Amino acid sequence: MLIASLAGCKQSNPSLHDLSELEILYQNQDIASKVIIYDAFTPPVASRIYVYTSLAFYEAIRFTSDTATSLTEKLHGFSKMPVPEPGRAYNYTLAATKAFFTVLRNIKVFSADSLNNYESSVYEQFREKLDTATFARSMQFGDTIAKTVMIRAKNDGYLQSRGKPKFLGSQAPGKWRPTPPDYLDGVEWCWNTMKPMVLDSASQFPAPGPPEYNPDTSSIFFKDVMEVYNTGIHLTKEQKSIAQYWDDNPFVMQHAGHLMYGTKKLTPGGHWMSIAAIASKQSNADIIKTAKCYALTAIALYDAFIACWDIKYKSNFVRPVTVINEILDKTYQPFLQTPPFPEYTSGHSTITASAATVLSHLFGNNFAFLDTSEMKYIGMQRHFNSFLEAAGEASISRLYGGIHFRHSINDGAAQGRKVGELIVSRLMHDTTK
Repeated sequence: MLIASLAGCKQSNPSLHDLSELEILYQNQDIASKVIIYDAFTPPVASRIYVYTSLAFYEAIRFTSDTATSLTEKLHGFSKMPVPEPGRAYNYTLAATKAFFTVLRNIKVFSADSLNNYESSVYEQFREKLDTATFARSMQFGDTIAKTVMIRAKNDGYLQSRGKPKFLGSQAPGKWRPTPPDYLDGVEWCWNTMKPMVLDSASQFPAPGPPEYNPDTSSIFFKDVMEVYNTGIHLTKEQKSIAQYWDDNPFVMQHAGHLMYGTKKLTPGGHWMSIAAIASKQSNADIIKTAKCYALTAIALYDAFIACWDIKYKSNFVRPVTVINEILDKTYQPFLQTPPFPEYTSGHSTITASAATVLSHLFGNNFAFLDTSEMKYIGMQRHFNSFLEAAGEASISRLYGGIHFRHSINDGAAQGRKVGELIVSRLMHDTTK
């Protein structure tokens, strides 16, 4: 299905000549999401791809306006961005697209060759309407922006995090260990060593920690376990729909006898990048505000993943399925497959609260929208009255899915809001520029 999807990008290339420059930005982001899905990147790694590509596009397109200011100069670890030559003509959408795809290719996506036809068609559209000098100058400017962004990317800790030994958890009571059905090792266990964009450190907003592991029936922990179990065995149709809608688990494996195959889905971050696009289109945002919206949402996701993964592997807390199978019901299976990393805090809760906080500041606290992000993947859509309402539903979906305890959901959401509020305070004093 995914190969067909990417092939569809090639078939639609002739229509690129009919796209506005704003529509090219949306198309660029959509292509990036398809590559992320096809290459099956983990959610934290996907957030890294989104943040660098989105920042590259914004840092070039901002020169369309005399008042738009740099974001990277307010972030950790970026060199000063290049500026256009005075008195020279540029097409900044072309430059931004060149920056976007140069970063996407150099950030080590595996299916980079799948970009060739689309990218060439976009450039050809500009080549036909620009003089040779302006076209070449714009392409060169975008390439220079991309190279400056990649200096930061090559020194953010990602390369050092590759090739680490597997994380298999612990058999000690209350500690995470690989979960059924595939018993995968822990994903991105040293993501807290990544250089944040806005956070001063991965542990700037620590969560209070999970309840003490105690299987006694009177303990807080046991009550959390029973809530997950009782909810799971009495799920309503609506609760199942909510759980399915927000699953966004790129690790799901389907088993049919001896056959095992993967189901490609949006990552959690990809879902919120899509919501950012929906909000931008619905509000008729111009290309600069749209590019800034993408960049700020990506920053919110990226830093929230770092904060969440810091406490995940420090607490190394057990997943509900492990406990329920051991002390309650050996036959229990959660409604959703459990992702391969420790339980506390909930990643969905953290990153969605962070993104929703940023989007609320951009578009308002009562911005109602129809979320169609999942239509082409699972054929579902849902309406929300605000971004925070959507984030709240994403959080509780993890309880319905049987993969998180209540404390993890609530504490993750609180942690994510703090990350989002920090981004608002440092980067978003004027949302119109």
